[in-house]
Formats: sequence, C-alpha cells, structure tokens
Amino acid sequence: MSKPILRNYSQVNSHTASDADPSPIAESRTADAEMARVLHTKPLRMALDTSGAGIAHWKHDPLHDVVEPMTHHVIMAYNGSIQRMERRTGRSVAIGTFRPGVVIIIPEGSSSRWDIPKPVDVVQLYLPHTTLKRVADEAGTATSTNLLERTAHPDPITSRLLLSASDVLEGNEALDTLFRQQLTDLLATRLLAAHTGSPTTVQPVMGGLSPKVLGRAIERLRSDADADVSLAALASDAGLSRFHFCRAFKESTGLSPHAWLRQHQLEQAMNMLRDTDDSIVSIAAALGYSSQTAFAAAFRKLTGDTPSDWRRRMR
Repeated sequence: MSKPILRNYSQVNSHTASDADPSPIAESRTADAEMARVLHTKPLRMALDTSGAGIAHWKHDPLHDVVEPMTHHVIMAYNGSIQRMERRTGRSVAIGTFRPGVVIIIPEGSSSRWDIPKPVDVVQLYLPHTTLKRVADEAGTATSTNLLERTAHPDPITSRLLLSASDVLEGNEALDTLFRQQLTDLLATRLLAAHTGSPTTVQPVMGGLSPKVLGRAIERLRSDADADVSLAALASDAGLSRFHFCRAFKESTGLSPHAWLRQHQLEQAMNMLRDTDDSIVSIAAALGYSSQTAFAAAFRKLTGDTPSDWRRRMR
C-alpha cells in the first residue's frame, strides 16, 4: 500500500480546458507545490499519495495572482463566508460567488488569474487524470474525460463530499488511506457525471459479492495493522475493478469498505477497553493509530465518550 504524506500545517461561466493556454504538462508543478507557491502559506492538513493525488484543507489570505498549469485536476469546495470573485482564463472572464455548495474546477494543465478579495477556507482534491480515466473505463462509460472549468459552480453533492474529508483523517493509516481512495473514486465518478463536455449516468451495480469472495475481503480487512487493506489490494483479491468492488461490497454488507473497517476497529477497541487492562496508549498502537490523542478523538466521534470514560461506564 502506498504510504500517504501527512502534513498538519480556492462562479458562474464555464468553458473547457482547451480555451486556456496551458504550458506542457511535463513542465508543470504538482498541485500541492503550485498551491503552496501561489497561496504563500501551508495547508492546515494534507494527505498525499505517491502519485500526488490527495486532499488538502487550506485557509489563505485574499488572492490576486496567476495559478500556473498543474499536473493534476484540482477540485475545490468552499467553506467560508459569501464573497464575489473573478477568474480570467485567456480572454474569458468568469465572475462568481464563493459560498457553501459551489465547486471550483481547475483542469490539469490550465492556467488562470484569480482575484479573491477576502480570506478563503477551502478543501481541495488533487486528481490525476489517470485516475479519472481509470474510473471511466471501470464504469464502462463512453463519456469524455475532459473536465470543464468551473467557477463557483453550484454542485452541493460534490461540495458536501469534498468538505466531509476535511476532518475525517483520523491518524490511522489503514483507515485514512482507504477513506481517501474511496472518496477519490467516488468524486471522480461524480465529476464524470456532472462536469465533462458529455455527462453520463453511471449505472448502479447489480448484485453483491459471492460468499467466498466476500469472506476473503473481510478476512483481509480483519488482518493485523500491517496488512495491505488498500482498495487496490481488496479489489485484486476479488478479481474486480476498484469501481465494481466498492459497489458490490456495499451491496453485500450495507457498508463501504472504509465504514466496515471503522466499525470493526471500534468493536475491537470496545472489547479491549472492557475485557483487558491494557493502557489506552497500547490499545491505540495495536489498532494502528499514530497516537493516543488520534485514537481518543476517533473513538469519541463515534461513541460520544472518551476511551477512558467509556471503560469506566462499562466496568
């Protein structure tokens, strides 16, 4: 499983990326590097895979600068106060309103000038085009994979999905990586359906996994913290694409792979807190959390109690 890079440390007219004046992709920066350059700050939080795909949460000052071509598509969801902004791409000008429920899309290789007068709170997805193409192929869609530029474009579904990522990274590598992979594929599916030149509807999956294949997937998810529980490994074991595995797994269990693993780890945590005298620190380490604090925050999010309070109530 590729290890993420974890760091604790942005509209109304639309046109295609071909309207811009991109420089060659090979000469472009990765999305995280270009955003750091133009925003003059560091993200509050960022998780990147080795491909550069990832999620970042930024809070930055007003912006009056050119965002240069990047090697990834960048999709943004806004989480701040309402404000007007302007985006210039070549001779085209788009004026929009930043507000919750809208998205920004900067296609790979495009360049534009941004004028945003007030501070910004935004969550960004960095999406390699290879991922978008893979999802399109696995879903069997005939649609174009050329994303449209979007400037404060109303899309509450994509916005909600992306904003949900800002506080879900829990300090557990297996859970965080699986969540990020699922979310990236889900957002790619949404982008293909709503933000290309020829949008299409992805057909729902019919039927779940066979009992044998489901058993193998659950056995892998139940393995120790060093096991590869990436979406690619789970799908490969099942002999399916990532797209179809996720949908078939949910059809069979009622939960996504990430939600299933999170529920399983919660049950493990409860058993260890109730039935053993192991310290909170050792339980957190056994379950793959980076710290006691990360474990306690995740446990409280799911139960409403800290691990110590829950243990006292159950004994």
